[in-house]
Amino acid sequence: MRTVDLIQKKRNGEALTAEEIKWLTEGYVDGTVPDYQMAAFAMATYFQGMTTEEISHLTMEMVASGDQIDLSAISGIKVDKHSTGGVGDKVTLILVPLVASFDVPVAKMSGRGLGHTGGTLDKLEAIKGFKIEQSQDNFIKQVQEIGLSVIGQSENLVKADKLLYALRDVTATVDIIPLIASSVMSKKIAAGADAILLDVTVGDGAFMKNIDDARELAQTMVSLGKAVGRQTVAVLTDMSQPVGRAIGNRLEILEALDILQGKGRDDVTSFICHLAQLLLRLAGVDKTVEEIHANLENGKALAKFEAMVEAQGGDLKDLYRQPVVKEIVEVKSEKDGYIAALPALEFGLFAMKLGAGRAVKTDVLDYETGIVFDKKVGDPVKTGEIIAKIYTNQILSQKELADFQKNVKIDTEVIQAQEILDIIS
Repeated sequence: MRTVDLIQKKRNGEALTAEEIKWLTEGYVDGTVPDYQMAAFAMATYFQGMTTEEISHLTMEMVASGDQIDLSAISGIKVDKHSTGGVGDKVTLILVPLVASFDVPVAKMSGRGLGHTGGTLDKLEAIKGFKIEQSQDNFIKQVQEIGLSVIGQSENLVKADKLLYALRDVTATVDIIPLIASSVMSKKIAAGADAILLDVTVGDGAFMKNIDDARELAQTMVSLGKAVGRQTVAVLTDMSQPVGRAIGNRLEILEALDILQGKGRDDVTSFICHLAQLLLRLAGVDKTVEEIHANLENGKALAKFEAMVEAQGGDLKDLYRQPVVKEIVEVKSEKDGYIAALPALEFGLFAMKLGAGRAVKTDVLDYETGIVFDKKVGDPVKTGEIIAKIYTNQILSQKELADFQKNVKIDTEVIQAQEILDIIS
């Protein structure tokens, strides 16, 4: 075989065989297929797409390109959750201990943030001493002992995806359904969980900007999971505004702690309880949303989170520490009305410029900075009332503050925000 022939075949809209995908994937991992040819193949795929069979073959070849984790030593149905990315997305921080509080084991590998999207690992590393790197044996042992662990992906897991994702990031081929689906599901399958909940975000702050594309991506990933015997459900969730109140690593940890103590906003708390209900059902545990919410109020979910922090070297005193910044800037409403929009992308980029996110992978994070919204979409607001607080170690210009204010949309009519848009099973 020749790589150029496979590029030409895909460029012409033809489907590759299982053998051709295997040859291409293995060649890319061992270096015989260079970056420039794989970049050409990714771009051809961007324009021509892939058949269901091609996506399935690519996914499983990615799985085969590295280690696979065997979780059989952990009793019960092991569950995992993945989000396709968003702004202020601290869902994993609450969902994992909440599900574990019902004695369902959660063995999760998470990622870092890039650009306007935040990463769970970055948030956890805002806790002094927290270690996201663990050996496979220690990972399994921790889940056996306390029921949960969230760690970074092993260097040897899904090698092909690591290489291809880095290439897609610099060749404008990230937002294509076959490559997103194979990337996500190869990691989830290799990570070894029995049941997977996929949070497919839709809207301004997500990769999928419209619900039709999000539904297609969700259905593709659910089909991939089921094809290899994993119970898989996808939830389409709204990412037109940030999740919850906080954007920024330590600020999101603190909001997660509030929710874990039953003190969070009703909307985000209810949303996470519904996700927990779906994940618990995948594990054969049927609970009402009220029963799930009770484990936030009675301290059981918080106890699980604290146990995980302690087990992974985190300092429990530092866990509850308020952020240390040079200035907290209050943004106040200039008129009466209702919050009509808080564009997730714009505020994610604003937080990134404060140091809460990375423009490129080598950027160093400022864990203390970010934004906390006192008001969210649908909330009433009066002139002079605080809408948000900006936690910054920089001097913000009048233009930057004006741009922030401009992105807060206020109307005279109430707009009802909706978190869960659809469920694909």
